[in-house]
Amino acid sequence: MNSALIPNLDLRQENVALPLRIDNPNTSAAPGRHTHSLVILDNRELDRQCLAQCMAAQKADLQILAFGSIEEWKQKRDEYPPLSAILLNVGGKKIDEPTVSEQIRKLSSEFASTPLIVLADSDDFGQIVRALEYGAKGFIPASVSVSVCMELIALSVAGGIFVPASALFAMRHLLDSSNSTARPLSGIFTDRQVEVVEALRRGKANKIIAYELNLRESTVKVHVRNIMKKVKATNRTEVVFKLNDLFLSGGSATNSLC
Repeated sequence: MNSALIPNLDLRQENVALPLRIDNPNTSAAPGRHTHSLVILDNRELDRQCLAQCMAAQKADLQILAFGSIEEWKQKRDEYPPLSAILLNVGGKKIDEPTVSEQIRKLSSEFASTPLIVLADSDDFGQIVRALEYGAKGFIPASVSVSVCMELIALSVAGGIFVPASALFAMRHLLDSSNSTARPLSGIFTDRQVEVVEALRRGKANKIIAYELNLRESTVKVHVRNIMKKVKATNRTEVVFKLNDLFLSGGSATNSLC
């Protein structure tokens, strides 16, 4: 690594946290020659520095920046090339933790034209769905290699949305089980509510459900509210999560929804 890129440090100072800028050591291009940059956000300094160094070795045309927060990057944003993507490393934290979910929402809203990709230790289906629902444009599990991670980031920059294969397998399992929806839900919902439940699990909007079931949209809304009450959910997304957990567990419907 070119030592000229790292600020002089007074080793007598303690708890010094500085932004990390790393250029590919295998290229002779000057730092200013980079056309775009990737920002890694992680409040764990050692983790973000190690990840930045590994990524810089894989991508010669992208300047890798590592910061503890987006506010730190904003203070120096004029010193770097245009932002190409943001990689938010949440580690072992849950996506639905208030601090994490709020951070994803805020970043995806503020940087609407810049893809926000979540890097996490888990590849849990529910966590992936939540991350995308909050505005992320991709979800990368920490189990992939650095080179694969860089390719997936490039996919997001190109406009694609990546989710792990495990999530697709989980979704296929849920769709395959839709033909037996009435069995685990018997005794909980009416026949019409079962039809609405199946549509909700497929992600259909109220207007589409009303059209397909030959109902008024206001009637569908009533069914959705009643379903929410029965599964003790506060919104339709929570309804889907609870019902999906029921189908995946294969357990008693009554016990799973209480």
